[in-house]
Amino acid sequence: MDNIAGTKSSLTWAVQISVVLLVALWLFPTVGLFVSSFRTADQISGSGWWASMFPAEQNEVYRAADPDDNRVTDGDMFVVSGNIFADGGSAGDTALTVWGTSSREISSYAAGDTADLGDGETITVQANGDYEWRGNDEQMAGRGQRVFATVTAPPDFTTENYDQVLFSGNSTDSMAKAFFNTLTVTIPATIIPIVVAAFAAYALAWMDFPGRALLIAAVVGLLVVPLQLALIPLLRLHLEIGIGKGYLGTWLAHTGFGLPLAVYLLRNYMVGLPRDIIENAKVDGATDFQIFTKIILPLSFPALASFAIFQFLWTWNDLLVAKVFLIDATGETTVMTNQIVELLGTRGGNWEILATAAFVSIAVPLVVFFAMQRYLVRGLLAGSVK
Repeated sequence: MDNIAGTKSSLTWAVQISVVLLVALWLFPTVGLFVSSFRTADQISGSGWWASMFPAEQNEVYRAADPDDNRVTDGDMFVVSGNIFADGGSAGDTALTVWGTSSREISSYAAGDTADLGDGETITVQANGDYEWRGNDEQMAGRGQRVFATVTAPPDFTTENYDQVLFSGNSTDSMAKAFFNTLTVTIPATIIPIVVAAFAAYALAWMDFPGRALLIAAVVGLLVVPLQLALIPLLRLHLEIGIGKGYLGTWLAHTGFGLPLAVYLLRNYMVGLPRDIIENAKVDGATDFQIFTKIILPLSFPALASFAIFQFLWTWNDLLVAKVFLIDATGETTVMTNQIVELLGTRGGNWEILATAAFVSIAVPLVVFFAMQRYLVRGLLAGSVK
């Protein structure tokens, strides 16, 4: 009796667990990028983003103050004192646990111990970073003594990553120009196919003309054609007719690649609208254009929004079409996906910059998705149930 309509399946728990796992798989990387974009390079290298709210243990290299300017006389010896955290630029509640005078023996001494550097030269380092370095005239010259330490650093968050990525003006790091270039590509490439597909879908759904069934079959067939097959022929066509590489060619390419799905989705939705509404409008003397603009479009908003989400996300995250139809030698039209690829080459070790750039690139799609997601399922299910 479990298969009777209206009864609750015994596998509901499995479905719920699967949904939770899918949400977690999507959510964890996004939260990780967001948290990492506010962390410093040292914090990222020392611990994972999930430990960002807790003190992290990491190895650091500090240097005592320059003895030529900071030493004081103490009998026959000279003394340099200070705080290695302050001199090294650290602050807050950083605490030293173990330290050493060589990178090979970083845990030779505990906090408060005195290291013998030979010939009477010594250095003592406390847990809070206070140090006292003693030596003779020859020893207390040149640069300050290095201290290799394992420290426990408090959580450290900063907005400097966003300042560098968005407002630095550095062509290597800045995502600001690429952000506006991406908007320039995405907005027209989303609006144009919606406008064209809406007219075509209405014609295929409610207008009788010879060959309509063949056109519908052709649209369905185009859904399975890989866009990679058309890239080079389409680029050659653009070059022959004078469009070349630029925004116009990219808009047309995205429009052509997005139209089959748009027409198919909108046509399935429009054909499911009540026929009586349209017939009554025709009896009252409304033209097809009036029916389309005043009746069909308002009722088809869920399907339009559903396709708009897909098209926006696809064009925003696109790299292949931009590489073929847009990228130039000067980088003036570089989009965000290509800028991130460039950052991987120039800033491959700067995880804080990469995380910030990646989160900036997904922030707008996240806003668009959550703002319009209520229409997504309604549009996708268009025409599936009569």
